[in-house]
Amino acid sequence: MPIDPHENREALGRNLTYGLLDRLGSQIVGHAYEGRSFPTEAELSQQHGVSRSVTREAVKMLTAKGLVTARPRQGTMIQPVSQWNLFDTDVLRWMLDRSFSIDLLKQFSQLRVAIEPAAAALAAQAADDDGRALIEAGFARMQAAEAGRDDVLEADVAFHVAILKASGNPFFGQFRDVVSTALKTSIRYTNRIVGRSGDLDAHEGVMEAILARDPQRARERMERIIVEALVAIDHNESAANRV
Repeated sequence: MPIDPHENREALGRNLTYGLLDRLGSQIVGHAYEGRSFPTEAELSQQHGVSRSVTREAVKMLTAKGLVTARPRQGTMIQPVSQWNLFDTDVLRWMLDRSFSIDLLKQFSQLRVAIEPAAAALAAQAADDDGRALIEAGFARMQAAEAGRDDVLEADVAFHVAILKASGNPFFGQFRDVVSTALKTSIRYTNRIVGRSGDLDAHEGVMEAILARDPQRARERMERIIVEALVAIDHNESAANRV
């Protein structure tokens, strides 16, 4: 089948736009423009070697993510962190790539403790056969990872995301990407602190409570997993401060 040159141009334009978006977003979150004005579209086009249309589209996407705003006669301004869309996975990734932060890790864990125990309780009440099978598959991956047959981090994330999906609440489902990003940071750090991967017995306890249709036990067991991670973070931070 012949290649449509128009489709090629569109694909190239999208790649250039997302490439510029990623570069500028990372720079903004990394405070590269602190103390100086954000460049104009013409300046950005020249600096990055892309067309004005590519630049305009990338800036629009930054605006949608809450990182910048355009004001009459003032140009494009960088927004304060309070205006950033912290549920946007690009923004989260840029924040994590910027530098490791204990405070950010704690905030992720606080988000998890507000969401995941409730999702586990809902899953115990509402999960259908597919949802329950997804949770069991996630736990089976954790077992395989413990034996070196799967990726420890991805398996742990798969288990937690399966519970969000199995809750049957579409709003919890929408937290999937955010919780995945938070988990990847939190689990990587806390596993290093405690010297092991996720506690299989604790995760199995959550699964068993969900399969037994026991929402209270599912909530409590999920909360215990996350609170223990928070305690490990606090303990490690206190120890580091005493050195």
